[in-house]
Amino acid sequence: MFGFGPFEAMVIGIIAVVLFGGNLPEVARKLGGSYREFRRGLNEVQQQFRVAEYEAKQALTMDDAPKNSPADDDEDEPAEPSAPKFTPPS
Repeated sequence: MFGFGPFEAMVIGIIAVVLFGGNLPEVARKLGGSYREFRRGLNEVQQQFRVAEYEAKQALTMDDAPKNSPADDDEDEPAEPSAPKFTPPS
């Protein structure tokens, strides 16, 4: 994990105890709160990007939709094909 072995973790722990002493729980609590707030802000930014991406995709699909769809036609019968009807040779 991040190249830390048990010896490195122990050295970091000893340094933390020496530097912060009795305030170590309070310092850890503040670090945890800061990390939690950072993650919350990061999640909000990610959510905003997802919403923007979704809205952009919706706008693109709306632009690609045909303006005059067949359901909007007033005709009851389908239009005749423009090519002549095929008749097999006899």
